[in-house]
Amino acid sequence: MKNLTHLLFVLLCICLPAAVHAQKDKDDDDDSKYLAGAVPEVDGKVVFTKEFSIPGMSQEEIFNRMQKWMEARLKKNENNSRVVYTNPEEGQIVGTGEEWIVFSSSALSLDRIKILYQLSVVCAPEKCTMEVEKIRFNYREGKEKYTAEEWIVDKYALNKAQTKLVRGLAKWRRKTVNFVDDLALGAAEALSASTAKKAAETEQPEAKKEEKSAVSSGPIVIAPKAEVEVKTPAETTKVTVVPATPLTPATPVASGTVPGYKEVAPDQLPTNAIQMGAGKLVLVIGTDAFNMTMMTANAGGSLGKSSGKPVIFSFLSPDQPYEQMEAAETYTVRFYPANQTEPSVVLECKKMPSQAPMEGQPRMYVGEILKAFVK
Repeated sequence: MKNLTHLLFVLLCICLPAAVHAQKDKDDDDDSKYLAGAVPEVDGKVVFTKEFSIPGMSQEEIFNRMQKWMEARLKKNENNSRVVYTNPEEGQIVGTGEEWIVFSSSALSLDRIKILYQLSVVCAPEKCTMEVEKIRFNYREGKEKYTAEEWIVDKYALNKAQTKLVRGLAKWRRKTVNFVDDLALGAAEALSASTAKKAAETEQPEAKKEEKSAVSSGPIVIAPKAEVEVKTPAETTKVTVVPATPLTPATPVASGTVPGYKEVAPDQLPTNAIQMGAGKLVLVIGTDAFNMTMMTANAGGSLGKSSGKPVIFSFLSPDQPYEQMEAAETYTVRFYPANQTEPSVVLECKKMPSQAPMEGQPRMYVGEILKAFVK
């Protein structure tokens, strides 16, 4: 019996370091989204900022949705969390929150912190900005207190090469970034009235090396559910037959001219040239009359700018086929006013990179406008 006990002890000593090392390697592989820049600083203060673009939505509607979401989000903490300031005219909403973040939990132990923070939102027509700042931590039931600036910033939470998280502070940084991501996804859900949050909360495959947090991945462009047009099945199906209108492939898109239309500089397009709700967007892929694909952007679209370039955002509803758009490098966007058989605007576009949608969300395509033609 003594020899068996000794053998088991030796095996444990051999296997345990290997298991710890394997887990350590796994954690390192999963930490790409928590490395340099994951905890942003502004003038020495930790300030998480997330921008949302909601084409076609008024400031008032954005304000109402965000206020309702924030009040519900803070109320569920069942403590002092609350909205402390609102200014509808300026589009400002400010709240303070405190809630528990659990590191680990078992029948014998509970490792957790209370995070205290300020949540601010500034709303404007078709966009809003959310900030999470003044973050503080209470640990061991308040016996230890830290600020984000002295605990989870790059200077302290990363190694010198900024390639790994510092052991001991890693869990604090991971949980904080995940917490802010959850707030951002909740705000996106409120603005889109969709199932984005539910999709994000489902179990995901192991993180990829270049994974980024929602807060660090750039603005979220949202096609609000209230703005989605319901189309007939005929409109949602890709077709290869071109309508018999003056804008047929007889005048190839690549020619740079469209008879009957005036060319304007892309950055001089009137902001109201495309009005969703007053017409429809049609995406045209290809210039060959026998291999042309046309499809309606069922979830709408709008003009805007990306990286300083004039662009058009086009949204396909989740059930629409998108393989042709994924393969295309260039395409044309036509805006047909309601009850019109000829488009009022024709845009020749080059596809720009865009974020992959979450499950159940409209699929967004960003097209740099190379040439623009108007009636």
